[in-house]
Amino acid sequence: MNDSRRAQVLRAIVEDFVATNEPVGSKAIVQRHTLGVSPATIRNDMAHLEQEGYIAQPHTSAGRIPTDLGYRMFVDRIDDFKPLTQAERRAIFQLIDGNGDLDDMLDRTVRVLSGLTHQVALIQYPTVSRATIKHIEVVGLGPNRILVVLITDAGQVEQKVVITPGVIDDESLRGIRDEVNTEFSGQKLSKVMSTVTPSTTGAVADGTETEPLGGANSVGAELAAALTQVRATVTDLVIATREERIIMAGTANLARSGREFGEKMAPILEAFEEQVVLLKLLTSMAEDQEEISVRIGRENTHESFSSTSLVAAEYGHDAGSSARLAVLGPTRMDYPTTITAVRAVAKYVSSVLDQS
Repeated sequence: MNDSRRAQVLRAIVEDFVATNEPVGSKAIVQRHTLGVSPATIRNDMAHLEQEGYIAQPHTSAGRIPTDLGYRMFVDRIDDFKPLTQAERRAIFQLIDGNGDLDDMLDRTVRVLSGLTHQVALIQYPTVSRATIKHIEVVGLGPNRILVVLITDAGQVEQKVVITPGVIDDESLRGIRDEVNTEFSGQKLSKVMSTVTPSTTGAVADGTETEPLGGANSVGAELAAALTQVRATVTDLVIATREERIIMAGTANLARSGREFGEKMAPILEAFEEQVVLLKLLTSMAEDQEEISVRIGRENTHESFSSTSLVAAEYGHDAGSSARLAVLGPTRMDYPTTITAVRAVAKYVSSVLDQS
């Protein structure tokens, strides 16, 4: 690919095929692009590109289409990214920059990213082991039921209901709240996980109730038992922040590309149901150590995604909650536009997390 004109021919083929979904011929290139050469010269360049594996000829057409290698060369040589429009920037600002917890913000993020790219958008839930506990709220729900809410400086909120051995009055609740905030607020989640033994009640986060420890008869013993339960619950909630999750939007956009995937559509949809597959895919892209990582076709580590491309970027690094967001679609993707959108959304989400 030392010949710059052949690189221009390859770029023309990629751009035209992405726009039309039709094989591209030499006459079309001459008509649509100002290369200053004849169709015969273009055909000669196309023959070299095909021989080198950058383009291929479908058996039903005289035109050519890009191969995975051709898309890779095109992406590596992109030097002109179209900026987002004012309307697109406004959409990002209005949808992402709003009140709500981390779950709500991530949900809005994938929806706006899917809307910008018309592809499937994915966002990896932040790994917040480097984040700190911002506040712990303890709320009475009844005579012997307490809601414990953990809030981190990365914006993550986890909660759990505790059933206490006895009745806890409002003054005692305030005392418990002050005690656990003095003990835990400002601590890194990683430190809490390494130094505190989690409770053995078997309960999980998101509102699941723990069983009372029981056995205490005096008010003082009941209060001490309640404080012990709340401490253990805080640890459970810290552990819950490590759960690896992915939020997804725009799966219906795959239907628009169904003809391109053909028989490969079913394995893609099945892989979507296995979040561990997507998590491994995004995690592996962190090894690229690029601001924007692009995996094309068989560069993806999972066979189900061998007919797709994935464009990903890290977000939240400065907030101690590093993770990745991405767009997944067919290899016939508008790469410059997609890369621009992924980069912009990742930077904006990072800034929101940094300010939280």
